[in-house]
Amino acid sequence: MQGFIQLWQSTGLSNFQIGQVLMMGVGFLLIFLAVRKGFEPLLLLPIGFGAVLSNIPVAGIAEEGGLLSYLYYGIKTGIFPLLIFMGVGAMTDFGPMLANPKTLLLGAAAQFGIFGTLFGALALNLIPGLSFTFKDAAAIAIIGGADGPTAIYVASKLAPELLGAIAVAAYSYMALVPLIQPPIMRALTTSEERLIEMAQLRIVSRKEKIVFPVVLLILTAVLLPSAAPLIGMFCLGNLMRECGVVERLSKTAQNELINIVTIFLGLSVGSKLSAAQFLRPETLGILVLGAIAFSFGTASGVLMAKLMNKFSENKVNPLIGAAGVSAVPMSARVANKVGQESNPYNFLLMHAMGPNVAGVIGSAVAAGVLLALVQ
Repeated sequence: MQGFIQLWQSTGLSNFQIGQVLMMGVGFLLIFLAVRKGFEPLLLLPIGFGAVLSNIPVAGIAEEGGLLSYLYYGIKTGIFPLLIFMGVGAMTDFGPMLANPKTLLLGAAAQFGIFGTLFGALALNLIPGLSFTFKDAAAIAIIGGADGPTAIYVASKLAPELLGAIAVAAYSYMALVPLIQPPIMRALTTSEERLIEMAQLRIVSRKEKIVFPVVLLILTAVLLPSAAPLIGMFCLGNLMRECGVVERLSKTAQNELINIVTIFLGLSVGSKLSAAQFLRPETLGILVLGAIAFSFGTASGVLMAKLMNKFSENKVNPLIGAAGVSAVPMSARVANKVGQESNPYNFLLMHAMGPNVAGVIGSAVAAGVLLALVQ
């Protein structure tokens, strides 16, 4: 009889807590969204599975000595987000941005969502039960850049206890780009503005594409060293792509390496979705702020494009301003789709890629600014 009781006490059924059941449900929801809806499947699927694994009682998969605790070391040290940034750099073509440099302003404007959210997070301290430090607020604010690796990197440095909620919020809103952005874009533009056709982009030379990441790295080193880890790895990946002499390394960074790291990063983030860390009032505040930040970033990009048109003879379609958030290339595709709703022959995709890749740089710079201010 004693042996039977001991066996029963070792089962999951006798050890499950309601919080663990709820968080496993969250994990399965993320898996459903990835598989059934196609929302950021490359990350939501491993994050969801990691959440399920970390909430299995007795197994201790996410506890000290467990598999996920070792994988989390890659996030704790910043290795995983930086390697992903290198892979993103290797997949990025700066041609559209270099062909139309003023789109840099659109990428920069979309980062206003980050700094607006910083103050919003601090304002939430007025609500009883919520308490965010300045470091917490800075980590939450980076969600507004819609850049998952950057959000994870900053959260791991400033607020590791909030990492799970911040990562889920960042990637969830990135996945919901096709749903969140179009209503904002239509509300802030007129039908005439959505019909604006932009001139064909000039061809950018190979030399320009090689020089750009080198110049960007030098400027970062001189002006904002705190952003050098993110910008540096991004520039390395892009230089490998454009120089043409290390094709094997470029392809590895774009494919095998980033795929392996994505699996490990997703599982590591999921390990932080335990009931004790996630089921708190702060989590709801983070999710709400994430939605506001992303919406504000989208609106800022569109409004900046409208402002630029006031002072420029060569008009830009304000819709491409929404692509200033860092959700590459999804937000650029959304801008193109909304534009074609008004004019089926208006192709904005390549024009939108300019602010889109500028947004990646902008979010990394914003992260560097926050790290410099807080650390």
